[in-house]
Amino acid sequence: MNILVLCTGNSARSILLEALLNSLGQGRVRAWSAGSQPAGQVHPNSLTLLRREGHDTRGLRSKSWDEFAGPDAPKMDAVITVCGSAANETCPMWPGAPLRAHWGVEDPAAAAPDAAPAAFEQAYAILRRRAEAFMSEPVETMQAADLKAHLSACGTVSYTHLT
Repeated sequence: MNILVLCTGNSARSILLEALLNSLGQGRVRAWSAGSQPAGQVHPNSLTLLRREGHDTRGLRSKSWDEFAGPDAPKMDAVITVCGSAANETCPMWPGAPLRAHWGVEDPAAAAPDAAPAAFEQAYAILRRRAEAFMSEPVETMQAADLKAHLSACGTVSYTHLT
């Protein structure tokens, strides 16, 4: 199953979820991330956090969603947007037939420098919890309607559910 994670800048949230899905999916899913207006580089706090948590960061880069729109691009089964609800940002939409879900998280890259480490930790914790919930089911063999419902339900898992 191929999943594209979209955000505006593709420097923090979408990068975090790409790494989480690839790690937790253990080959069951393949995730990529992209942005409608890519920042051009992965936020250093994203890379530091991912490395500290044991994720492979090789190949992570900020890129345009145009890379996934061409005829040679992998066919996506699902597209997950991760733009926050109150961050004054435009959340990109992906055309076509893939299943779509929204797992909104506030942008840690927009946090003040002194608040950035905590903001990245919170974004990572929320996205990890959602990715774990997603991968807890046999997503690669689900029927489209069940997969869509599961994707949507996972997008409601929040930090407050963490213990």
